[in-house]
Amino acid sequence: MNLSNFLVLPRILKREFAGYTMATFQRDAMAGISVAAVALPLALAFGISAGATAAAGLVTAILSGLIMGGLSGGPFQISGPEGAMSAVLIIIATRFGLNAMFIVGLLSGLIILAVGIFRLGRVVGLIPRPVITGFTSGIAIIILVGQIDNLLGAPTPVASSSIQKLFGYLRGGFTVNWQTLLCGGIVLAAMFLLPKRITRVVPGSLIGLVLATALSRILNFNVPVIGDIPRAILLNDRLTLSLDLLPSVPDLIVPAFSIAALGSIQSLLCGAVCARATGRKIDNDQELVAQGIGNILIPFFGGVPSTAAVARSVVGVASGGQTRMVSIIHGLLLLACVLVFGPVIAIVPHAALAGVLVATAIRMNEWTEIRWMIGHRFKSSILAFAATMLATAWLDLTEAILIGMALSALIFVWRASDVEVERREVSLEAMQKQGHAIERIHDSMSVIYITGPMFFAAASPLRAAFEEHPEDRVLILSMRGVPLIDVSGLEVIEELIDKQSARKGLLMLAAVQPAVREMLDRARLTERIGADNIFWSADKAILAANLRLMPAA
Repeated sequence: MNLSNFLVLPRILKREFAGYTMATFQRDAMAGISVAAVALPLALAFGISAGATAAAGLVTAILSGLIMGGLSGGPFQISGPEGAMSAVLIIIATRFGLNAMFIVGLLSGLIILAVGIFRLGRVVGLIPRPVITGFTSGIAIIILVGQIDNLLGAPTPVASSSIQKLFGYLRGGFTVNWQTLLCGGIVLAAMFLLPKRITRVVPGSLIGLVLATALSRILNFNVPVIGDIPRAILLNDRLTLSLDLLPSVPDLIVPAFSIAALGSIQSLLCGAVCARATGRKIDNDQELVAQGIGNILIPFFGGVPSTAAVARSVVGVASGGQTRMVSIIHGLLLLACVLVFGPVIAIVPHAALAGVLVATAIRMNEWTEIRWMIGHRFKSSILAFAATMLATAWLDLTEAILIGMALSALIFVWRASDVEVERREVSLEAMQKQGHAIERIHDSMSVIYITGPMFFAAASPLRAAFEEHPEDRVLILSMRGVPLIDVSGLEVIEELIDKQSARKGLLMLAAVQPAVREMLDRARLTERIGADNIFWSADKAILAANLRLMPAA
């Protein structure tokens, strides 16, 4: 970390607002209105689905728009409460209470901030894409199953996982409330069936909420509604720090890391998507700083953890937004909704928000990525995706990430262990074509070309491959295709040195990569091989070996 970490934002802002005009502001304002229309129903729904309240979702969206949008590493990031996080948060809120969820938000903010300050954003990119896709689909299952109760209007099976609960519905034993089902169905129909020429102007989710709420009031439906919305952004239920919280902190560390990982991944993925659409790069580390600061502050107002969301950000880009003013304007408009339209929001049926969440769960699946994996029959990717998805829906969410990562690592190790070892005859004609003036090639040497990492998983195949070759006086290993070597690979090299030494032969290395050479130096194997037996290319090694063998011929 150095001073430049704190000077990034002024440079970004100077570049972003260079030549800013009233016409640019008008485009930002129109985009901000479009984003606010999309964000309003999502904020209400995700606030409740996170185990808090609709008001908490609104406060989160308002502060995210102002704080995270203002400090963002890119001009197009729109942050707010998000589906994947809500599935984790409701478990925390149910198990430990609402204040514990606020603590998790604070801790996750501190973690994200540290990742951004120390420029570790690229670490987030180490999570394989199939794992992220599987985790997203698992979260979608959790959200969808979790909203069936609100849609059906009746308490349904209690189970330890979403998969078990889903099977419980098949056994029946409950009565469907047609009024709640109708409210949710109206929203689903509006989101999936309305023509795009309409939803481009007004989001289907907002149209559905208005229609469902109006119908509920006109026909006097007896359905649960959101209830009072405080006309403030400082809620009564908010984070309060006290010594009584200390005993619960250790239990919240792992969930905090889960939320931090989710927030970081979602924000950087959102940045990558919008960067491709606009051609304007995002500063990943500054974005994480913004997300960290926002998540540190939001719990003290009563909001839930937040992250940049693709759905809202893409709307801003598609609506012609140019700068982060889109995020700020969207936050101010949501604040106006709280202050002015609180009584209207209060009568929105829970079932209508359930419709929003079910539609969001269906859409949040990365269908293009899934079709691509299946269409190209990438078995290892499909396996990692399916395992992570099922583990997410069946087990703890943190365990699901670990299972997906472990499985991906095992698949990678298995595939990387398929190292190629090829022995090629040394051709006099080929050497002469390369311009080497030699008349004969001694036949007591072998050149073995190795392709792939020489690490623990490849050690056994390497030993087996070397044992298949004849015992030549000179053994030349061409290692241009070896990107790395670990202790096990070094042991294989040492065994070859010992074997060649025992039969009074010679081992030569060619085309050694810098990273591999460093490991050989550290293991002092270069001393045993000899600096004069390590060459830039295989042909140089062949010429040197040929000269040494010829006198003895």
